[in-house]
Amino acid sequence: MATLAEQRAARRWRNIWRTLWLLAALALGWMVWGGAVLPSKPKSTPHTALVEVRGPIGPDQQASASAIVSALRAAFEDPGAQAVVLLIDSPGGSPVQAGIVNDEIWRLKDKHDKPVYAVVEETCASAAYYIAAAADRIYVDKASLVGSIGVLIDGFGFTGLMDKLGVERRLLTAGENKGFLDPFSPQTPTHRAHAQRMLDDIHQQFIEVVRKGRGERLKETPETFSGLVWTGQRAVEMGLADDLGSLDSVARDVVGAEEIVDYTQRESVAERLARRFGAGAADSMMRWAQTAWPAWR
Repeated sequence: MATLAEQRAARRWRNIWRTLWLLAALALGWMVWGGAVLPSKPKSTPHTALVEVRGPIGPDQQASASAIVSALRAAFEDPGAQAVVLLIDSPGGSPVQAGIVNDEIWRLKDKHDKPVYAVVEETCASAAYYIAAAADRIYVDKASLVGSIGVLIDGFGFTGLMDKLGVERRLLTAGENKGFLDPFSPQTPTHRAHAQRMLDDIHQQFIEVVRKGRGERLKETPETFSGLVWTGQRAVEMGLADDLGSLDSVARDVVGAEEIVDYTQRESVAERLARRFGAGAADSMMRWAQTAWPAWR
């Protein structure tokens, strides 16, 4: 009887642990696959479609080209959307990602014949303005920061420190310029000139995008494309923006549809955790899931 009781207790605890592993795995699955906040469902009633551009713009950021473009397509394809509003609060980021979004905005406007308005909250600088330039009109707060139409490459050089510490740099390359921009190697005049040419090329692309989007409204001065930023009020005077306004005022007075439907794609809980704690934490979670699966299966 004691043996049977012991076996029943062991079986009971085994079932409890399997259930706990199952619940934990389901919770993890929800975090990874089901925890994302999806855009609102399409609505047949007239409304203003909202797509947010917040934070740094980059392939691994919340404001990535893939996320913004997916949200834009959903907004444009909704027959109830009377216009699309880009709500921007970003210091900028990748010109490549911004260029992808800019091109897609022009394509979607031509295809669906819907207006796009950009509304700036705190900041619309650099790559963020690159995106905003595709909008039909740009609205700002009088104290918003707008502009920074320029390009940069930043980094550090450690050659002097290495000499003082007696550290020898051993860099082997195939190709005389393969060590281009290596922070532990001296910067040659040739490399510096090449980097400057690249920056000038991208800067010129940026300038052409702004000129295309703003047209005759842009009042160019020698400082317009110098990389400076201006207040929203000054940006309106310079033709970098059209008027003062907020999301609600644009939806109400410009679009004529006060109801706002958010199409922004947002990160899941697991993605936010991975961003906060790094790839190591995310990898640990996945390894935990892999070991947990056989335990309850």
